[in-house]
This record gives sequence, structure tokens and C-alpha cells, in this order.
Amino acid sequence: MTIDDHAIVTMTYEVRDGGPSGTLLERMDVNYPFKFMFGTGRMLPAWERRIFGLKSGMGFSFLLAPEDAYGQTSPDHILEAPISIFRNEREQIEPGLLERGQYLTLTDSNGKAVNAKVIDWDDKFVTLDANHALAGKTLFFSGAILSVRPPTVDELVRKQYIEEGGVRS
Repeated sequence: MTIDDHAIVTMTYEVRDGGPSGTLLERMDVNYPFKFMFGTGRMLPAWERRIFGLKSGMGFSFLLAPEDAYGQTSPDHILEAPISIFRNEREQIEPGLLERGQYLTLTDSNGKAVNAKVIDWDDKFVTLDANHALAGKTLFFSGAILSVRPPTVDELVRKQYIEEGGVRS
């Protein structure tokens, strides 16, 4: 079976910054393979285009430019938030919460979770970077397809891979 819409794919991969010898950003190996339903809109479209049609046992390697991955960094995603929203009910800021480089999960005006990195703060405002952590990076992917199978009825209904035994992933 080849990778096509709704196929359940099990694969290994590495993601490196900039090219094959770049800094390793993420690895999924044979002990902890990546399993997902192809073609449901949850993966980067350009990434899916590169693995479409591959079969079990096939390898892959390709680069994704920032425009095909997580985009360029944008100054529009540098935010200033009042420091008061980081205070607890005792009007204190929890130790370790505001540390440079720390990622926080915030909720935007539409109720969507947004990850943002703490850049700086003072007595009134916290400056945050809500750009994706991989924005502005050229990403090199390499790996192998371990298996491709048709989805179960439950997986088709949920439009996602379901772990054996019914545990959702």
C-alpha cells in the first residue's frame, strides 16, 4: 500500500536545522516511531507532498524552506502583555514562570492556545515572542516508512490514528 489520504503511516524521521549536518531538532526512531493518519490537515502540506506515494521500506530526505514549513519570523508576533495577568490570586508571580527563554501557553481572544517565549519583562509588561519555535528555519527531514495500512472504521470517523487498545494519539 502507498501513502495516500487516510492511510495510517508508521515512520522514523529526523529533523535537522538547515541541512543533513545541522543541529538535530527532533528524532522519532524504531523504538518510538511516529504514527499518524495522512491527509487530514494536521501536518505541514509541503511535508505531506514529499512523502505522498511512498511505500513501506522506502526512505526519504528533503529540505523545507521556511515558507513551506513554519514561515518567517514576524515582528507582529512579538507581544506585550500586562504583568498583572501573570500574577496568581495572592498577587504573586510563581517562581520560575517569568524566565527568559521559558515557553508559556496563553489563550488568545478566540480561545485558542498560543505558545509564546518570554523575552523580557519589567514592572508593567511582559514581552513575549509568539512566533513558532521553528519559524525562519530551513528544515531537513530524513527517515524511512516502516508501514502503511488502511484505517479502521473508528480512525476514519475520528480522522486520526488510534493506538491499539483504543488509546487516542
